[in-house]
Amino acid sequence: MKIDLLVAEIGSTTTVVNGFNLNPCPEFIGQGQSSTSILAGDVNIGLRAAIKDLANNLNTEDIQYHQLIATSSAAGGLRMTVHGLVYDMTVRAAKEAALGAGANIKYITAGRLRESDLNKIKEIEPNIILIAGGVDYGERDTSLYNSELIGNLDLDVPVIYAGNVENREEVRELFKNKKSELYIVENVYPKIDELNIEPTRKIIQQVFEKHIVHAPGMEKIRNMVNGHIMPTPGAVMEASQLLYEEIGDLITIDVGGATTDIHSVTEGSDEINRILINPEPLAKRTVEGDLGVFVNMHNIVDMVGKEELIKELNISLQELEEIIENHKSIPISNLEKKFVEKLTLHAVITAIKRHAGRLRNLYGPSGKKTLAEGKDLTQVQTIIGTGGALTRLPNRIEILKNISINNRGDELLPNKDAKILIDNYYIMASLGVMSKEYPEEALELLKLSLRQ
Repeated sequence: MKIDLLVAEIGSTTTVVNGFNLNPCPEFIGQGQSSTSILAGDVNIGLRAAIKDLANNLNTEDIQYHQLIATSSAAGGLRMTVHGLVYDMTVRAAKEAALGAGANIKYITAGRLRESDLNKIKEIEPNIILIAGGVDYGERDTSLYNSELIGNLDLDVPVIYAGNVENREEVRELFKNKKSELYIVENVYPKIDELNIEPTRKIIQQVFEKHIVHAPGMEKIRNMVNGHIMPTPGAVMEASQLLYEEIGDLITIDVGGATTDIHSVTEGSDEINRILINPEPLAKRTVEGDLGVFVNMHNIVDMVGKEELIKELNISLQELEEIIENHKSIPISNLEKKFVEKLTLHAVITAIKRHAGRLRNLYGPSGKKTLAEGKDLTQVQTIIGTGGALTRLPNRIEILKNISINNRGDELLPNKDAKILIDNYYIMASLGVMSKEYPEEALELLKLSLRQ
């Protein structure tokens, strides 16, 4: 069978391959999966097995494809460290750019690096180091100092400089003849209260694509993948931004086995923007590493409490203990599904509240003054569910409807009129990387998945 395009999602444990035809009209053909073969030293073993599984699902012996592209969170995903000047300004801007690109941020520093910070960077072995600091034509010394120390580490790790424009020539000199490949991009925080994260986000993804082939088990990936490779969370953000251009303000919620990611694309309301303490990016991603319904299931159980789960599920303590003891990545029985739905509901509500901003009342000599901090989600018109839990659980729509119900009044959450859509084919990440070359086709397929 001939297929125009295969998109592989290479996870830490599972590799999924989605098949698409692009002509005469975009069409989702089917899906295959296999274990990721990072430990075997060659990711292509798992890729070939997933393609074979796709062939079996399509009742064909062989699949011929024109192009294979991929997203990846294997080999630790996109591990980054971020270093800036003031935490609430340049550091925060750099962090937003890294998260929006799909990074797994392992370490953040503000101000001058210390010896302990340098040791931590070496211990982490990041895929990319991001240096920021100083508005344009403002403070220069800190980012130059940090650049010199990082350059002297002489790590074989790409470094992105996104700080004060005045430092560019000096930074180039500092990294001359070093192992680190240097990339210089526009300042992520060029003026006070002005974010400029898109140029950095794009260069992070380009650097990831160029250097992912050096990750353990990924060295041979270009033997099969002949198109774009993106970090999986970055691909979900790419799909969310593509859809934003079509339908307006939205959030995408991805509840996984280990983490819960929230991607929002919204300007917020003019009213809130006028009283906002710090600027927020149009596209924002947060990742909650303690909120997963499989690997981090025990974290959520502890947050909710066993007594509460017993009451909500109407079961005994012994029955609950048995479910926890025998917890599977994919629930089978109705009781197992109800248990995972409770975990997913808590993950969604907790993650969205951490992502969203809130109103704060300050009291001074002139009386009460109301300010806002964080991301304003009040203008969100569409809530999208993706990931294993929110695309497969029976009550996934009801779970997402609870977002507006749980608003305490001071939280900048979507209202009850927001439309709920599900990525039914579970292909949002695949379409995000597809959109780099085929944006119109990716948008049509995305709308089809959300309509089913």
